[in-house]
Amino acid sequence: MPTNKERNIVQTKGGVFNELSSYIKLILRLMGDRRVPFYLKLIPIGSLVYFLFPDLFIGPIDDALVVWLTTYLFIELCPPDVVQEHRDALSQIASGQGKRAGSTQDPLKGEDDIIDAEFWDKSKS
Repeated sequence: MPTNKERNIVQTKGGVFNELSSYIKLILRLMGDRRVPFYLKLIPIGSLVYFLFPDLFIGPIDDALVVWLTTYLFIELCPPDVVQEHRDALSQIASGQGKRAGSTQDPLKGEDDIIDAEFWDKSKS
């Protein structure tokens, strides 16, 4: 039986579900970005409508293929610099370097950056 040193072990970054999650987050971020033209945002919306109501269209088209093709087409047609910006931001969040949505802590400030102040209510004086 081969030992670990003799075997080639390929370690992934999280597998299929992690990649799918990143892909969906990228699409959602691009949908919310004002630099992406509105007509391109109709592609994933149309894909979602088709996925929810596949009987609207006649033909033996596989639903998963249509969803994959339209989401791939959407990302490819978006401005490349905008796509790269969002991919970089998502990779920073995944690695723990970036600021997560809803986080109130500024990642650039340390715990030593505490402001001490007193509150004075002018209406009571």
